[in-house]
Amino acid sequence: MANIRDVAKAAGVSVATVSRYLNNKGYISEEAKRVIAEAVEELNYQPSMIARSLSTKQSTFIGLIVPDIVNPFFPELARAIEDVALAYGYTVILCNSDEDLEKEINYVKTLQQKYVAGFIVATSHAEVEHYMGLDIPIVAIDRRIHSSIPYIATDNREGARIGTEHLLESGCKNILCMRGPSGLGPADDRFAGFNDAVKGKDINTHIIECPFQFDVAETMVKKVLAEVSIDGIFASSDVTAAGAMKAAYSASIHVPSQLQIVGYDGTMLASQLTPGLTTVAQDLYRIGAMAARMLIKLIEGQELTEREVLIPAELLIRQTTRSEA
Repeated sequence: MANIRDVAKAAGVSVATVSRYLNNKGYISEEAKRVIAEAVEELNYQPSMIARSLSTKQSTFIGLIVPDIVNPFFPELARAIEDVALAYGYTVILCNSDEDLEKEINYVKTLQQKYVAGFIVATSHAEVEHYMGLDIPIVAIDRRIHSSIPYIATDNREGARIGTEHLLESGCKNILCMRGPSGLGPADDRFAGFNDAVKGKDINTHIIECPFQFDVAETMVKKVLAEVSIDGIFASSDVTAAGAMKAAYSASIHVPSQLQIVGYDGTMLASQLTPGLTTVAQDLYRIGAMAARMLIKLIEGQELTEREVLIPAELLIRQTTRSEA
């Protein structure tokens, strides 16, 4: 693979001249530009984007930090972000923090040192000081970081209300709410939406706090099913809903004739389960694409017409709920 010295030798100029040409800095004669361009084409030279970003303190790299790449919600978001970024000439660097604050902070520091052009972040932590001092653009997705940072997400409270209302309309009287972790914005909003739906209704509710993890959800729901009688579950994610479905299967409880289940997110997982999972769907591609466009506008010095965007959710009715009571 050719390097900058090979280009300089083929063009008959100095390495410094080639560097000025590649970085569009300083004076270069038209003749030097011509011979360097010919050498670059002849050698099929591809300049190192990282090296160029170090010299110019600018780059076309975007850092994307997510808390759990195993959760199917985040790969679908990442796909949209990458598609839009590539269309605008940017490359996405995906970082999975594993919900580890120290790991997340290290990613931020490392990418900042590499002069990334900006960040798109979905953090699961309340501590956000490591974002506040950055002098590069940031856009938050799915969960707020700070009022000063642009943010795009689904209207989670309204989405959860719609999903819970569907269980009520389908005849559920004893409903388990598998709320997400307390203190996490989307989880708190969905729990609020659940409460909006059940407030004043003549039903029994049971609440458990469950991380967005399949195995943990399965274990927790097995315990609930062994202790109380429930006929409906509202889960704060498709992953935890899938865990609940497996727990019901293990307990020989038929879905949906004996137990109805509604998930949240609208990931591909929901349509691939048997029976198909009724879920409150987020427009994940739209969220990711809008986040990428917002960030690129900020990188390129443009003003945002909106700094906070909430996208409506949609109930997708499949086979884990009954169409009538």
